[in-house]
Amino acid sequence: MQRLIDISIALDNDTIADPAALRPSIEYTAHAATGPALVALFPGMTVERLPEAMGWAVESIRLSTHNGTHVDAPWHYHPTMDGGARAMTIDEVPLDWFMQPGVKLDFRHLPDGHVVTPDEIDAELTRIGHTLMPQEIVVVNTRAGQRYGQDDYVSRGCGMGRAATLHLASKGVRVVGTDGWSWDAPFVHTAKRFAETGDASLIWEGHKAGREAAYCQIEKLHNLEILPSKGFTIICFPTKIRAASAGWTRAVAVLPD
Repeated sequence: MQRLIDISIALDNDTIADPAALRPSIEYTAHAATGPALVALFPGMTVERLPEAMGWAVESIRLSTHNGTHVDAPWHYHPTMDGGARAMTIDEVPLDWFMQPGVKLDFRHLPDGHVVTPDEIDAELTRIGHTLMPQEIVVVNTRAGQRYGQDDYVSRGCGMGRAATLHLASKGVRVVGTDGWSWDAPFVHTAKRFAETGDASLIWEGHKAGREAAYCQIEKLHNLEILPSKGFTIICFPTKIRAASAGWTRAVAVLPD
């Protein structure tokens, strides 16, 4: 048998996984409240004739395509990719990108706000004894994963900058992921560096690497701490939303028994 590990977070009203202004809102309606709506579809029916006068449970949700564990499409980063081609939206990305062998890079020792370099990627690959193969899904375990749900989650963890992102893309990697709120370093840290240098290229540099090399990223992964460094498969098919910049995913790691 295979072992399945859920590497996604749940959507809910209470857990802190986004800045306050960007959090989802879920309205729950239980069975006792929906009997009238159900019987209205059947002329002559009354609520009292339903089993225990109960209807259905249903939820209404207000959210962004970037709430919860989700896959960003190249369209999210910029209107073009690969040096000028129109960027793919989430419904256009090849499905085979999202079911591939996984590789985990453990960067929990790096400080919050650190921008990972290509040399640090290569050093971690040497440590785990792995050579990247085309289309492997590379996930990054940062310090943010251990702070999920806490007030400081959004500001925790290292990030992947332009050079690191292009380094992975040069190896044929097309899908990457992080347990942080963003693939880039948390904005609070980037804002400090921008204030010190005035260098606009620092802002969202990992995402903007998609202008040069098409790739997708999974954000707000979970449970990466319990994954091995390699020897597993990641399945992360995104919801098919026409012309969208992202789609939610129930990402799963599949480990051999």
